[in-house]
Amino acid sequence: MFDLDRWREIFQTINKNKLRTLLAGFTVTLGILIFTVLFGMGNGLKNTFYKFFQDDAQNTLFIYPGFATKPFKGFKENRRIEFENEDLELIKEKFGDRIEYTTARIYKGVTAKYKGEYGSYSVRAVHPDHQYLEKTIIDKGRYINEYDIKNDARIAVIGRLVEKDLFGNENAIGKFISLNKIIYRVVGVFSDAGGDREERNIYMPVSTIQLIYKNTEVIDQINLSYNMELGAAGAMRLSNDIEKLLKNKHNIAPSDQNGIYIGSVIEDLQQNLAIANVLQIIVTVIGIGTLLAGVIGISNIMVYIVKERTKELGIRKALGATPGSVIGMILQETLIITMLFGYLGIFLGNYILNSMGTKLEDWFITNPNVSQSTIIWATVILIFSGLIAGYIPARRAAKVQPIVALRDE
Repeated sequence: MFDLDRWREIFQTINKNKLRTLLAGFTVTLGILIFTVLFGMGNGLKNTFYKFFQDDAQNTLFIYPGFATKPFKGFKENRRIEFENEDLELIKEKFGDRIEYTTARIYKGVTAKYKGEYGSYSVRAVHPDHQYLEKTIIDKGRYINEYDIKNDARIAVIGRLVEKDLFGNENAIGKFISLNKIIYRVVGVFSDAGGDREERNIYMPVSTIQLIYKNTEVIDQINLSYNMELGAAGAMRLSNDIEKLLKNKHNIAPSDQNGIYIGSVIEDLQQNLAIANVLQIIVTVIGIGTLLAGVIGISNIMVYIVKERTKELGIRKALGATPGSVIGMILQETLIITMLFGYLGIFLGNYILNSMGTKLEDWFITNPNVSQSTIIWATVILIFSGLIAGYIPARRAAKVQPIVALRDE
């Protein structure tokens, strides 16, 4: 039942002892503030990983050639494995019912020139499906198509920042640029969720690069996306089947783990998030430890408060106050101080996190924040901690004998 007199008395007590109340509340504010900031920065670290991996489709497999480190079928160890166009075609032929998009990748570094402007950029020679695997957004013109692949077209799709560097305010579509002194026509300009790093790339047809550089069919990497219906287990089976197929084709020992590498966006994300979760657990434990230190501090101060009010409590009991009412009064006062200063700590913590903005992105902290559910749990912990902090001194107050209390000096 709401007791107005008790509330009035509690606020009068707090008002009469401002310094004591501030000292008690400061420890709680500091504890919940540190907890909020540390937990928010842990979320910021996970946001960085999500941002890094959102650049690619989540159901993507990356297949890289390595070195055969074991002798097998008469072939010596330490052979360099090379993928060719037929490897990509073989995968499409064998697993076409389980995959959506496929592309090869060839990497080249180039010096790009247009009129008096020039710069160094990375070229990715790819197939048309690469647009869907990389989530490339075409801002102007078009992407690479099958006609470009069949005709070894000397065309380029450049990143938004490449256009800005070389063309300024001029529209790049239809213009010709020099890449390592070879002329290409710009047919598209793209943007990418990966940001600046991705938008300084240049895409070209695989066949064009293979023709220009030594007329070879060698490719550096194979990327593909699998049907989402396969699920995690089906994706793992597909990965194992592809590895087995390529090892057999390139005469790599089945037990050789270095001949073929297959990576997955989901697996890489899960591994990085596992690291982030461990770090967040560590900082959360530190934050909770700081919060508990604040609770211990307020508990010690409440012990002093009870001792200071011994005579008053004795009079209350002499006038008929029950142990339960005494405990309730002390707990209520403790909870008011704990929650008032605790919410202040949560507010300050969220304010600090919001004010960080993009300032910590260089330290891999992106959009540090605390979710609504975390705030609710922090409130529950705050209330529970306040009850613990106040119970011991409240129990002591309830045991005060009136005759002993009245003699207290």
